[in-house]
Amino acid sequence: MAETTRTQPSNWNVPNVLTTLRIVMVPFFGWALLVDGGDSITWRCVASVLFVVAMITDKIDGDLARKHDLVTNFGKIADPIADKAITGMAFIGLSIVGDIWWWVTILVLAREWSVTLLRLSILKKVVIAAADLGKIKTTFQAIALGFLCLPLRDPDLPSGLQVPCEVLYYAAQVCLAVAVALTLWSGWEFYRDVWKQRASLRTS
Repeated sequence: MAETTRTQPSNWNVPNVLTTLRIVMVPFFGWALLVDGGDSITWRCVASVLFVVAMITDKIDGDLARKHDLVTNFGKIADPIADKAITGMAFIGLSIVGDIWWWVTILVLAREWSVTLLRLSILKKVVIAAADLGKIKTTFQAIALGFLCLPLRDPDLPSGLQVPCEVLYYAAQVCLAVAVALTLWSGWEFYRDVWKQRASLRTS
């Protein structure tokens, strides 16, 4: 029986277009977040919408790629870069406007980018599947950043919205604290699994 070879899908597909769109969206999102030093109610709302759209397309392009067998080498590299770029911009922007402490941003980004770069560098040698803990972390992080992008503590908000927005702000900070804790824990699990797999490859 003749051996069948699997044809690599084209890089020109919907998941990769969505991934590229997220990367292009990053500077526009950052600009909207920082208009008037982060004091523009309208543009903060626009930034939040852009962030939510980016998170939704992140979910959609991954599901489409797996469902329709459209996983490409470009997608494997660009997708995590797009994800980390938009969340990194959110962390940095929110630190600039004073809604997230800088030490939190530095800690999270150091973990996220070191894991992403290591995952890409060992892609062909060691396969580390995305852990459930990492997915939960991503969910809490997306919820926290999406709400914190909103002008929840702006003194120019209508009086009837100030108390609910204040409550929502602190709820988002709780989600962020959970996300940071899960970020550190899932990062430790990732490095542990990489060490175990590399050790097993050396002894096999």
